[in-house]
Amino acid sequence: MSIEAQLVSTLSERGETVAFCESLTAGLAAATVACIPGASAVLRGGLVTYATEVKAHFLNTTVEELEEQGVVSAATAAQMAEAAVVETRADWGVGLTGVAGPDLQEGKPAGTVYVGLCGRGGGGVAKRGVLYELPAEGRNAIRAAAVQEALSLLLSTLEEK
Repeated sequence: MSIEAQLVSTLSERGETVAFCESLTAGLAAATVACIPGASAVLRGGLVTYATEVKAHFLNTTVEELEEQGVVSAATAAQMAEAAVVETRADWGVGLTGVAGPDLQEGKPAGTVYVGLCGRGGGGVAKRGVLYELPAEGRNAIRAAAVQEALSLLLSTLEEK
């Protein structure tokens, strides 16, 4: 069974929901979950915050403050996960930011990915961001690998609870 199918099954069993705030992956994580039968019971929606200005809006900050902390950072990924929860009222939020390449962003190479995770209420964890350094095998491969890492992180967190 795929990670996305396991995630939909686990969330369904728990009666919980998920939402995404995606930059690097531009909606691919939400679309990946949506491919699984039964996803409508657990997928609340998502935000595609590809532009820094849009990200700043949903994170309730300024572009300058966001750039100072790093658009591609653990802190931003965690804030994005929180924004997903706040905006959609999901139980779990996942934030994805990173560098698909081929160029550097903020001095970081392609394959640098941060995944944020946020649980709401009694649902789980405080905000946190996790760094992944994925093989730089092209934009689409990095984006797909980032989605799999994010879904795996959420699934393993759910299994710990």
